[in-house]
Amino acid sequence: MSNVVLRDVKKTYPGGVDAIKGINLEVGDGQFCVLVGPSGCGKSTLLRMVAGLETITDGEIDIGGRVVNEIEPADRDIAMVFQNYALYPHMSVYNNMAYGLRNRGTPKPEIDTRVREAAQILEITPLLDRKPRQLSGGQRQRVAMGRAIVRQPKVFLFDEPLSNLDAKLRVAMRVEIRKLQRRLRTTSIYVTHDQMEAMTLADILVVMNGGQVEQIGKPLDIYKKPATTFVASFIGAPPMNLLSVAANGLGEPLDTLQIKVPGDAILGIRPEDFVLAGTAPQGLALELMVDAIERVGAETYVYGTRPRADGGLTVSAKPGELPPGEIIVRLPGEAAPAIGERIKVSAARDKLHLFSPGGRSRMAG
Repeated sequence: MSNVVLRDVKKTYPGGVDAIKGINLEVGDGQFCVLVGPSGCGKSTLLRMVAGLETITDGEIDIGGRVVNEIEPADRDIAMVFQNYALYPHMSVYNNMAYGLRNRGTPKPEIDTRVREAAQILEITPLLDRKPRQLSGGQRQRVAMGRAIVRQPKVFLFDEPLSNLDAKLRVAMRVEIRKLQRRLRTTSIYVTHDQMEAMTLADILVVMNGGQVEQIGKPLDIYKKPATTFVASFIGAPPMNLLSVAANGLGEPLDTLQIKVPGDAILGIRPEDFVLAGTAPQGLALELMVDAIERVGAETYVYGTRPRADGGLTVSAKPGELPPGEIIVRLPGEAAPAIGERIKVSAARDKLHLFSPGGRSRMAG
């Protein structure tokens, strides 16, 4: 068993800075857990606490049924992969991968077997005699992963391992990491600020903000049912449109929305849930002035502004989420309008997300 359990884990730095504000999390045996959030949200700090590289102010960290709060990193049975590879430049690939095993007194024949098996899995056998300076970024990252694999740990910890790679190589490497984890079935915790990386890798996704968890769940569940406006705007590219809605009267039905809004609220619509007017069931209809267009192959992102309030509603973009009045619509490539054109778009009722003024999700009724 190699599950990881965090019980009300906290981290407070001198001066009273609360970096981690009491996190509870369980990563099951063999699961791939991704911690995602903006810079400074505490995700790397939390990972380092699991690794033993940061002390815990309060709470418990349990790895494989053993509380490891007071256990040194080397004795926690974890292996960590960093974004800067951390390879010894004077050593060959083989010796970089074997170094940790030698320090633990592993017999030489076993070291050789483990290194060559890991090299075969990662397809770096021809590189074993090379030095890190002779390798590309992707090859160095494979070596860093190989060094972790040979340890045969209970848990893999990844701290933004793909950040230094170019966009195309990042896509290829994240596919390789997922295939590797599924093959080895080793419990893994992975930190990234890239929501696309998080969505494609995770069995369980943890969205963090300000030292605490905003939402935990399966990636698609979080995408379809965000618990807060922060999650709604952070997960998804482009982000969800968030509109402040002021009701005409407390609890009065709003015909243009066809839902009841008990007072002020925030309405969320994903860009892909808009269609050109006349092709969607009744829901929310908007008129937009097209300000900008991004063509990305089979899809086009249309950036538009609402010239006026519709149907007794006061609708404007939520400050801090989108520029005032701006709406993003994703359309098929061939449906792209012209800049300066006025278009009508609509979203079906079941595609609308409703949040309280404080940003928490609530059901539309």
